Amino acid sequence: MQRRNTKEIWIGNVPIGGGHPIAIQSMTNTRTADVKKTVSQILRLEEAGCEIIRSTVPDRESAEAIKAIKSQIHIPLVADIHFDYRLAIEAVKNGADKIRINPGNIGGEDRLRKVVECCREYHVPIRVGVNAGSLEKEMEEKYGRSAKALSESAWRSVRILENTGFDQIVVAIKASNVGLCVESFREFAKDCPYPLHVGLTEAGGGTDGMIKSALALGQLLSEGIGDTIRVSLTGDPVLEVETAKKILSFLDIRKFGPEIVSCPTCGRTEIDLITLAEQVSEAMKRFRTPMKVAVMGCVVNGPGEAKDADFGICGGKGEGLLIRKGQIIRKVPEQELLSALIEEAERYEREV
Repeated sequence: MQRRNTKEIWIGNVPIGGGHPIAIQSMTNTRTADVKKTVSQILRLEEAGCEIIRSTVPDRESAEAIKAIKSQIHIPLVADIHFDYRLAIEAVKNGADKIRINPGNIGGEDRLRKVVECCREYHVPIRVGVNAGSLEKEMEEKYGRSAKALSESAWRSVRILENTGFDQIVVAIKASNVGLCVESFREFAKDCPYPLHVGLTEAGGGTDGMIKSALALGQLLSEGIGDTIRVSLTGDPVLEVETAKKILSFLDIRKFGPEIVSCPTCGRTEIDLITLAEQVSEAMKRFRTPMKVAVMGCVVNGPGEAKDADFGICGGKGEGLLIRKGQIIRKVPEQELLSALIEEAERYEREV
């Protein structure tokens, strides 16, 4: 797929836009001023694969905490600011790698210029954007709650920054409705030269949140729209990162460790494939090398489906065929299939 050609922006040591890999972002849900809990959560997110982290800065204590947090983490930190321009300046001075503001609610042009000058001095980009839930009354009255309204609102924020001579800009447009979110990004992306941070806001939790996010992000990313992504889920933010990785991997945009391909089973299945597939999925979590592993239930479609896999098995009666790159290697008793697949994964990781 052809990515949008955008301006390159550096967030700390992570470049976005300009053809760089799409970066995975998440947000802490701890109280930012609680340095210990916030750092602990960020380190867990790093381990899961998070590449940029955002934390809210609702007060001075949180802004001052950024310095201590930054000294203990390894990925760029984005400070989320609303209303108080002084918190934006304090966050930048304490080491924030990017700030997220709404130029329209920061307190007027003079205060915005102070924020911009601070960001310029410290080489810190600004992320701006709009949310369907807090759309300006003027825009909603003119266009309704529509893609046009959200796009125009985002352009208004961008132009405010551009008028100060600032161009280190990242833009986000968020909505909780899949169709509105996708159409808004499409509308804005037509003429936008800046990197876009994409995601479906307030997606919910569990399966519903993941499906809604995949539907929105899948469409946008397939059209080359998006330079950083966040899957916004209610719950442990580690799940946001894991889901984002799977979306990117399944779209063949980036690869993160093993991909398991397994059949849904049917009456022809003669091994306990469901249990085996669950065991394989859990065992493969420790591998970091991208690899495709097939766990197929029978010989009807199994060998053909497994041709695209790096290795896998096709079930038989109480046994399975071990297959490597479409070639049958040997028969393996059912009770040894898991260990055989793990051995193949270890071999594959050594060779690539």
